[in-house]
Amino acid sequence: MTDFDTLRSPLRFLRSRLPDVPHRDVLDAEEVWWKHEGVAISDAIDRARTPWLRMFDRLGKRIDEILYPPEYQTILRRGYRSGVVWRALEEKSLIPTYLLMHTISFHDPGICCPYTVSLGTAVPLSKYGSADLQARFLPQLSRKDESVWQGATWMTEIKGGSDLGAAVETIARPAGDCWRLTGDKYFTSNANAELAVVAARPEAAAAGVRGLTLFLVPRYRKSGELNYFIRRLKDKIATRSVPTGEVELRESEGYLLGSADSGIYLILEVLNLSRVANSVVSVALAQRAIADALTYAERRTAFGKPILDHPLLHHQFENRLHALRSAFALAWESVHLLNDVWMERPPYSDRYHLFRLVAHLAKYWTAEFAVDTAKWAMEVHGGLGVLAEYGAERWLREAMILAIWEGTSHRQILDGLEVMERKRAHNLLFQHLAAIAPSKELHDMESEVEQHLKLPPEKREALAEPLFKKLAILTAETLTRK
Repeated sequence: MTDFDTLRSPLRFLRSRLPDVPHRDVLDAEEVWWKHEGVAISDAIDRARTPWLRMFDRLGKRIDEILYPPEYQTILRRGYRSGVVWRALEEKSLIPTYLLMHTISFHDPGICCPYTVSLGTAVPLSKYGSADLQARFLPQLSRKDESVWQGATWMTEIKGGSDLGAAVETIARPAGDCWRLTGDKYFTSNANAELAVVAARPEAAAAGVRGLTLFLVPRYRKSGELNYFIRRLKDKIATRSVPTGEVELRESEGYLLGSADSGIYLILEVLNLSRVANSVVSVALAQRAIADALTYAERRTAFGKPILDHPLLHHQFENRLHALRSAFALAWESVHLLNDVWMERPPYSDRYHLFRLVAHLAKYWTAEFAVDTAKWAMEVHGGLGVLAEYGAERWLREAMILAIWEGTSHRQILDGLEVMERKRAHNLLFQHLAAIAPSKELHDMESEVEQHLKLPPEKREALAEPLFKKLAILTAETLTRK
């Protein structure tokens, strides 16, 4: 008989999959609080849809204040206090951050977006910011109380996010001790953040991605005036626990991170932090969808017995549990590899290129798995699955955003193909898996990849998805044996 009990608790699932789970007391407290208080708040925020934007105060002064119910701050600030950002900086490890994200995302996937982009602001600041910038801003992002600052990562403009070299039109020009940025960002998650890292192109910089630079942009100018303006908030199908809007930069004060000619590397480092988070959140969401379906299947009777006891559905639950463990193994391998290389600077090691390929595989496959699992969980609920009042449909809405955020599945396939072509990352992956995978499986997969890479460029891209999917599944299944 399959033991489904680990599905009901994020911490219990983590303990079943990992040899050691640090900070178990913190995770346990988080899980208990969410069960008794946080879930009701999260459900209410999801039902309330898009928050309000108050652009002006009563005297007509521009304030761009995002209005949430006060309970929103309760769930938001709790994660920051528990250490979703400060533990990474203080402990020099990303493991506690992603453990917290899995635990929290089981209850609310959207709330981990602010945590992720705050991490994506703090990390490049701690690595590439000047001593003055670090002294001025890093303590604010590392606070352990209600006064903690939030971060944001704003790259995407109206032309889209995949082709950053062509799509980023925000211009930066030097202005004394800072830079002045002018442009519009079209998808700005955590639009009310106190700090944001922003992609822009310095005047006269090269075209394409090589001309991009990463800047730190505060919410307020040194004078105390608003430094950027929120044009509107997006009405999204889910992740309603993070305000996403459009931001106008108008001669906004910004501060250079790293060197002006290395911006694309910093931008990709930020994206990789988010892609790993996306993988962890996708697995947690899939677990929640299966857990809710399990509870329903135990109680709903048809033809004289609970529907869980019918052989077909029971077998589907067994398959979903196995696939969940496999998806988690792939996501968590991306966490461990990132934890090994996150402080590297370019030029990167082979270990970093291995991480890149695993991160693309994980982001691609876990997001696809989350969508498919959430759809299946709705089907288990039958007609009730499409009714907003019972919650099963929420996980499909949330999962669809995870499949798109920080690079669609198409983007992951193309980026994964690129790191195999340019860095031979597939060879690094097969070496990495050699001790735990049957040699014939690896040899056959390696031959298939090599043959694919010999195809003409257009055909190589057009036929990439079946190969990438097969490689993701093989990697996930192999890692499950560790």
